[in-house]
Amino acid sequence: MRIELDTAILRDSVRDIADFPKGGVVFKDITPLLADPMAFSSAVDAIVVSYGRGTIDKVVGIEARGFIVAAPVAYHFGAGFVPLRKAGKLPFDTLSETYELEYGTETLELHADAFAPDDRVLIVDDVLATGGTAKAACNLVEQAGGTVAGLAFVIELGFLEGARRLEGYDFVSLLKY
Repeated sequence: MRIELDTAILRDSVRDIADFPKGGVVFKDITPLLADPMAFSSAVDAIVVSYGRGTIDKVVGIEARGFIVAAPVAYHFGAGFVPLRKAGKLPFDTLSETYELEYGTETLELHADAFAPDDRVLIVDDVLATGGTAKAACNLVEQAGGTVAGLAFVIELGFLEGARRLEGYDFVSLLKY
């Protein structure tokens, strides 16, 4: 189920930072959105309503801003929260996936025992850019025995065409640039 969301409150809370993290890039900063109680709760609520309560067993948050959005989403679903971290940050047996991003490569890790068989998993992150991070997250969830029920992003940078890497997966982006 998809909802119609008045995105003005969200869009007005995202700040552009020129030349970050490198020259020529305009970074979409969601920290003002996170600091605004109405904008933050609207974003969380829109994700929850998009998938519906009772449909998700675990919510994966991608380090680091994805954690901030994913944790309250998990709470509202009555689901568990699972952190997807950069390499070397998790203390137990892990699965890992190396992927390309717009500025190089990265490796993500997930605890190998994060999911019960067939757990329905929602993956949450702040931005869908090239899709490398999101696709790596899908691969890890599936390797660990979970079923990707969907993905949710606060922002989608459509010009980077990350959605192409998520073909076959259901996803929602609250704001598109």
